[in-house]
Formats: sequence, C-alpha cells, structure tokens
Amino acid sequence: MPPVTHITTILLLLLLILDSPATTAAGKFREAPAFRNGKNCSNSTIHIALTLDYSSPYLRGSIAAVLSVLQHATCPENMFFHFLAIHHHFNNLNKTITTSFPYLNYNLYHFNPTLVRHLISSSIRRALDQPLNYARIYLANLLSIAVNRIIYLDSDLIVVDDVAKLWNIELEGRVLGAPEYCHANFTHYFTHKFWLHPTFSNTFENKRPCYFNTGVMVIDLQKWRNDGYTYKLEHWMRVQKRYRIYELGSLPPFLLVFAGNVKQVEHRWNQHGLGGDNLEGQCRDLHPGPVSLLHWSGKGKPWLRLDSKKPCPLDSLWAPYDLFRQEALFSDS
Repeated sequence: MPPVTHITTILLLLLLILDSPATTAAGKFREAPAFRNGKNCSNSTIHIALTLDYSSPYLRGSIAAVLSVLQHATCPENMFFHFLAIHHHFNNLNKTITTSFPYLNYNLYHFNPTLVRHLISSSIRRALDQPLNYARIYLANLLSIAVNRIIYLDSDLIVVDDVAKLWNIELEGRVLGAPEYCHANFTHYFTHKFWLHPTFSNTFENKRPCYFNTGVMVIDLQKWRNDGYTYKLEHWMRVQKRYRIYELGSLPPFLLVFAGNVKQVEHRWNQHGLGGDNLEGQCRDLHPGPVSLLHWSGKGKPWLRLDSKKPCPLDSLWAPYDLFRQEALFSDS
C-alpha cells in the first residue's frame, strides 16, 4: 500500500472511532464528586425532569445541569431525576449517568418521537423542531401517578442556588409556576394571521397574558392530568399545522394554554437569554437582580462557544460544571 494511502486510511479510521457514540458519551465524561445530605435534611423527595439527547451535544449540557443542582443542594440525596430519552439510546445513557453520577437517584423514561412528530411545524431554528424538545408536554403521561409535582429544567442551564427553594413555592391552585416577563411584547410571539382571526385572538380575552420561558417550570402534575393539559397543547399544535399562527417551536402552545394563569416565580430562577437570540446567538449580560439559575436559551450554547475558543464572558460561569473530558488526539507519552 502506498504511504499516502496508508496515512489516509489511518486518519479515516481515527475519525470513525472519534465520531462513534461510544467515544462521545460515557467515555467522555468524568465522574462527579459524591454529594451528601446535611444534618437537618428530611426524607422528602424533590422531583426534577430533564431530557437526555444522546445523539447531540445537548447531552453535555444536561450533565452539567445535573451537577449544578447537586452541588448547590442542601439535601442532594433527596433529589430524584426523571430523564426523558429516546429508547434506542437507553443502554448508552444508563452507562453515561452511572459513570458520571454513581450515587444518583433517577429513572429513565422512553419518549416515543412518533407521539409528537406529526404535530411539529418547522420553526426558525432546527434545534427547536426536535421531538425531545416537546417531551415536556408529556411528563404527566410518562411519569408515575405517584409523582404529583415536578420541576422541569432545560439542558442549557445551571442552577447556582438550592433548588429546594424553587420546589417549595406555593402554586396557589395553578397548574404551572415560572418567572413571567410582562414587559415583553407579547404580540411578537404570534403571526398577524393569529391576531386577525377573532377566534384565535380571543384566547387571551379577560386575561393579562405575559411571556414566560418554558425551560424552567414547576408543574402540578395531578392538576395537569385531571384537566387534560397535554390534549390542550396538542390542540394548538394542530391549529398551527393548518393556519401557521406562530414561528417559535414549543413555546407558543404553552403561552396559548397557560399565559395569564401562571404562578409568578422570582426572576432569579430563570436568568434566560444568555445564548443570545435565535439567529445569531450573540453575547448578553445578566438581567439586573439576584441570580439562582443561569439559562443559555437562544442559539449560542456555552459548550460550543468554549470549544471554538470564542466564549462570551458569562460562559466561564458554566465551565466549572462541565464534566466533558477533552482528550488530545495524540499523546506525548
């Protein structure tokens, strides 16, 4: 075999190895420290849900989010994580979780993409159109009926406070609690066709609808089940398929169903937008006020910007929670 061809073959084999799932997941994450409860912890359980996407870099974000929750919890052993994932990745995901968090309390749930794929309309960013991005709609169906309350967290955030404070908020009879932003121009989240159609625009009649970000939510699952909120969200997705009433992924159906009836949570629990907008992902500063959770919603993700050596200033706050193990292609030893 000629030398050039031989070198080319070796390089191709290396690329195949480095690009295989086995080298991009379990084998690439370090083990987190073991976190133990403090002296005054009760036996109460805090339930937290995230998605795990083994086939994308968002897995790296999810692992960082879990570490941040555990590191800042007063009672980390009281945390129980509910992970939603695609079934054919279960073995690899279980290995990743147990490698990184040997002591973690968790369940892994199969989310069937066919549940929602036929309801998804294209949006302004392809990442927003992935079925797992809609899995939060089905939490009440997937989790045991014994789980009555859940904190849902996106994969592109870190918690820098004790999540028990968020868990313990009073929902005051509402299904959902989240930070609301009533100064945002609510009309921008829907098309002109929506506002010109009286049946659609009357959805918000006698309400004071405010924008909220669905990446951080406290949900009463029992009320959700009793009142059929999964069906209500699916209804608006069907309307969207026919009339094109919005452009932005899974958020607008939540606004249509819940806006005006959300329990307000302190803004500190979702310092969102750190990933910039959905087109350019430029750097942004924190909103004024205290911070309990940093959220890189938008196009720019901290792991991508750090890897490209073009980080934004706030990306350095995410980096300490990154368990991803960067390995050199060739060793000096």
